[in-house]
Amino acid sequence: MKPSRLMLLTAVALLTPLVPATSATAAPRAATDSRPQLTLPDPGFENGGTGWTFDPGTGVGTGNVHSGSRFLYLDAGTGRSARLDLVAPRDGSYDFSAWVASAGTGGTYTVRRNGGTVGTVQLPKRATYARYTVSRVELKAGDRLEIAFGSGSGWVNADDLMISPAAPADPRVTSSDPEVVEMFDWAKRKANSWVQLPGTVGPVNADEYHTSGTGTTTYGPTYWAGYANRSAYYSRDMSHQLDGAHLLGLDTENETMLRSYAASATAEHQYFPVWSLNFDARTYLSIDYKNPDDFVREVPAVFELVEKAAQAYLWTGDRRYVDDPVLWNFYRHATEQFIDLHNSAKDNGTVKVAEGTGQGIFAGAASYNEQDGDDLAEAGDTIASEYQAYLAMAVLARGKGDTKLAKTYDRRAADLKAYFNDEWSGTGSGAGMVRAYTVSGTPVTGWGKENSVFMPMKQIIDPGPRNDAYLDYIQAQELGPEGSPNIESTTYLPDMFFRNNRADTAWWWMKKIYGERDVQHVNSSQGPDGDYPEVSFTLVSQTVEGLMGIAPDAAAHRVTTQSRLPSGMKWLQVADVPVGTGTVTVRHDGATKTTLTNNSRHGAYRWEARFAGAHKRITVDGVPQRARTKTVNGVTYTYATPTVRAGATAVVQVSD
Repeated sequence: MKPSRLMLLTAVALLTPLVPATSATAAPRAATDSRPQLTLPDPGFENGGTGWTFDPGTGVGTGNVHSGSRFLYLDAGTGRSARLDLVAPRDGSYDFSAWVASAGTGGTYTVRRNGGTVGTVQLPKRATYARYTVSRVELKAGDRLEIAFGSGSGWVNADDLMISPAAPADPRVTSSDPEVVEMFDWAKRKANSWVQLPGTVGPVNADEYHTSGTGTTTYGPTYWAGYANRSAYYSRDMSHQLDGAHLLGLDTENETMLRSYAASATAEHQYFPVWSLNFDARTYLSIDYKNPDDFVREVPAVFELVEKAAQAYLWTGDRRYVDDPVLWNFYRHATEQFIDLHNSAKDNGTVKVAEGTGQGIFAGAASYNEQDGDDLAEAGDTIASEYQAYLAMAVLARGKGDTKLAKTYDRRAADLKAYFNDEWSGTGSGAGMVRAYTVSGTPVTGWGKENSVFMPMKQIIDPGPRNDAYLDYIQAQELGPEGSPNIESTTYLPDMFFRNNRADTAWWWMKKIYGERDVQHVNSSQGPDGDYPEVSFTLVSQTVEGLMGIAPDAAAHRVTTQSRLPSGMKWLQVADVPVGTGTVTVRHDGATKTTLTNNSRHGAYRWEARFAGAHKRITVDGVPQRARTKTVNGVTYTYATPTVRAGATAVVQVSD
């Protein structure tokens, strides 16, 4: 969701039901517990602060709201407090978040359990709203919970409180570099604060034009992926957040959200999934959906959803990703009928490239770059995402046991990549590489933001000097005046550079993104950049998949690692990374030594420990092995494949 979209949309209040999620995908986490869920009686203070106790100089006012029409206020001057008391109806672990603005220092946001302080946020001086969280509050049924705001040297305003279930998984980072530890700890706490507590009743169709929404609905297991002032998750954002969500144990949420998109990709919609859904995972967000012929749709999202379903399957081994007919039919339609229906403007010979209309996002845009997409039929982010969707279909088909179909998609991927490099993208690189075609068939070169970045990120460009030159070009453009204007686009850069083994540059972008977390977002109502959900979720995944190079195949009980530690980071360890039904702990010492521990009680992992380069010697637990090499996407690796039993640790090291 980019600011340009806001200027295109008119306020619409249309609820459109989807195929309801099955009980397997939409059940609350504690479905066997019939007691009520922990809830806030008046999270947005729209009912005047139901249940709150107000000291003199505090109360509920109108004016400086985050959303809706009312907010909680505390006048300047220390000693004032506003408090909400609740009793926990069941056992649970929760995160408590609130949007707060403060004209001075000294204010506090505190959570207490049975009279004792569990966590306190010391509120900074920030006159615009930002989001603060007290994480992992353990409650037993019957515990007394108090949420309190204390006054400071300036006024304090609070709005839109939220309860999230604490993350089921809790990976932990240690390192020689304290910055990566601080970054990861912040990111995992911030990411989990965006998770909806299933059973919560909240607004539906809330957006910047309808700040209170058009009614209420019961939320399913979902998380925020998109603007924080909208009651919905978005396909583009969710796709980019899925890996980070898995690492926090949010697999139920991932599957529910993917399935909701799959169910929306109907023949009536020409197999486009809708762009955004409310947190009930059933209804389309009205600001983006008017009717079946008039809704926001961007072609790359169709293919990214297929790619991410395969990634979720690789991380979890969950057979629903290959057996659920709603999901499976979506994969097949997306990679077959969808392409056939949207492939008429440009002749691509024997291969097929999905196209946009060139008529804006409500008619089907070819690119995520909305400022550049009104005249494009084909774009680099679409063709690159289509390539990855074919590879994903091969993974999913093998998971389903259909080897023949998997080979078909392997061939389609190879043919599309060859066509891209031989013809579609031209012969130049840098500013001369073709990164799109207009509806009239004219090639487009130069800087295209997402439709440039996605081509090397999705690895559709053949490895070698041409790809290297294009990476250099992207870096120069991003650092120049035409760089990505919003943090959402910037979050792709670490992924792109990691996947092309440029660890120093990727780490530089991670630090830049983290360092700008308190900068006000370009959309003033969004809050600071760090409160855009994509930032925290991707920093989690970029640490594990990027720096650590951990790649799973849970169904086959396999895991691959590759050190991508940047210069100056001597060692990095991530503990309790969830793979399938177990977890692993991985430590890299530089680029030549990796340690893996299988934390599971049962079952073994086949571990492929990769090291960039052709090394003469490799040892497993100190025992010399034959130094085997392989080439993956143009890079030569030396590797070993020990089996690591439950509870065991293995160490692989290379030397020359």
